[in-house]
Amino acid sequence: MKEIVTLQIGDFANFIGSHFWNFQDELLGLAGDPNADSVFKSPDLNMDVLYRSGETQGINTYTPRLVSINLRGSLGSMSSRGTLYKEVSPTTCVTWTGRVSTESSQTHKRNLFLQRLNEEEENMSLANEISGTDNGSQSEYQDNDIVECLENGVKFWTDYSKVHYHPQSLHELNGIWTDAEEFDNYGIGRESFAWASQGEEISDRLRFFVEECDNIQGFQFVVDDSGGFSAVAAEFLENIADEYPNTPVLLYAVQGSSSHKSLSRKHTISAELHDAVSFSRLSSFCKLIVPVGLPTLSKSKASKFLHIEDEKHYHSSAVYAAALHSISLPFRMAPVGPATDACSVYGAVNFHEVIQMLSGQGRQNMVSVLDVAMPLLALTGGQNELSLIGNLHPLTPQIAEDVEDMQAIEHIAVHGAFASEGHRASVCKVKDTVDAAFQRANTRPMFCHLAVAPCPLPIPLPFPSIFANQVGRHGELIGGQMSSTSSKGSLDIHSIPMAARLRSSSAVLPLLESKLRNLNRFGTARGASGAELLRSWGFGKEELEEMGEMLSKMVAALSPPQFSSDSD
Repeated sequence: MKEIVTLQIGDFANFIGSHFWNFQDELLGLAGDPNADSVFKSPDLNMDVLYRSGETQGINTYTPRLVSINLRGSLGSMSSRGTLYKEVSPTTCVTWTGRVSTESSQTHKRNLFLQRLNEEEENMSLANEISGTDNGSQSEYQDNDIVECLENGVKFWTDYSKVHYHPQSLHELNGIWTDAEEFDNYGIGRESFAWASQGEEISDRLRFFVEECDNIQGFQFVVDDSGGFSAVAAEFLENIADEYPNTPVLLYAVQGSSSHKSLSRKHTISAELHDAVSFSRLSSFCKLIVPVGLPTLSKSKASKFLHIEDEKHYHSSAVYAAALHSISLPFRMAPVGPATDACSVYGAVNFHEVIQMLSGQGRQNMVSVLDVAMPLLALTGGQNELSLIGNLHPLTPQIAEDVEDMQAIEHIAVHGAFASEGHRASVCKVKDTVDAAFQRANTRPMFCHLAVAPCPLPIPLPFPSIFANQVGRHGELIGGQMSSTSSKGSLDIHSIPMAARLRSSSAVLPLLESKLRNLNRFGTARGASGAELLRSWGFGKEELEEMGEMLSKMVAALSPPQFSSDSD
């Protein structure tokens, strides 16, 4: 088995991670439910790739192989030791007679969803002690009330997390009590976080999970790239590069919609320089970086069948988490032979293979675009206006559309697809559909790797109500006009078919050119208005020149060749 260790750094990254782990928890529950659809019981999807087994007070536990980092006070009602162990009250020190200064944060109460989770676990534990069976008691908290509570009251990523975390997983940065909105640039992250004082504890947490792995395939990094957490992540990544030089890192640099708001010129310059510096620093320590996060997800093509409220991280993070779940499925598939109708999964790959595929061929570029189809339309039928490929839309910002790139490389994951209404598609049907789509397309990638799984994306109770009224219970499209106001959630939608794609393509050129242009214009050009700001962030001339050179190489790798017009 090849294990994956996941790292979530920053508030929005943990919002995404909370949804991501809820999907995994729901899959585990459905796989063990004798009454659940058999499509959720594939033996060829190995959850041990993401999870570790353990034992707590004689009870077997199964927790994510995860290290989460955030500001102090960001866990809401959850303890930094998770929920597996009871809190131990510190003993009172009676030998100190001097003055004592205490810093504390407000205690947050559990919302209805967390109260019901706790109630169900207590009832199950009591029933097992008494008879070894479920006592069948009914909760006083109704599903409708819980959905409404979440839609209107989520403040922390823990407010909708239904997963048990290991005590080594959740780390709050010591000594950083600043408001998240003020922790908004690379400089403040660099100033506030010192690896020398906190790094060893974080390294120990990571080492705990890595040393349990038999054959780690890589680190899955999700980094909040909108503020100071990117500086924290860069320090962490640099340490990982030294300690685990042969372990690949796949990094998702994520930003929430609210981070792209109207700013004064001073703040605009700071934000543009942050984005350029952060991208350059993060990409220098990973094998493949995937920028994720649209300025207005609600207005994007990816939200055609979704109702997103951009100001709610609870909404947008659910979409990004679904895409990360889909694209990561092939990393935990069991390898099988050639595709036939009897195959349950097809196209298993590991981190190293995907990274080599996307960044190690041809142009040697390390930046990839993430696309998604949510939900994926049926492969055949009158309601399908586009091909499977045509339904994939970018979640990466500043992407050029309709680019003809003969050197593009793609990795596509499709799961839970319908061949037609009510009928799941076989592996061969999906393969034939993708091949046919490329045959009809004006251009096709130089190489495309396809992975297929039968298991759709399950929609757990704490998932937000973001589906349009045209989406049916299993993600199929149903008749009727799309309403701009009504939406469906977990009480109406059980699961949806999904497709996601990573592609190495010149479509990402506008994003790279923008970062290079802003670094030069605001930071390194003579008389640049942001030069002093960069110096206050601790960057010298040589370091900035290296960043510019790195971005220039990325742009050059994807730019079309220039032919001379001179004649003999």
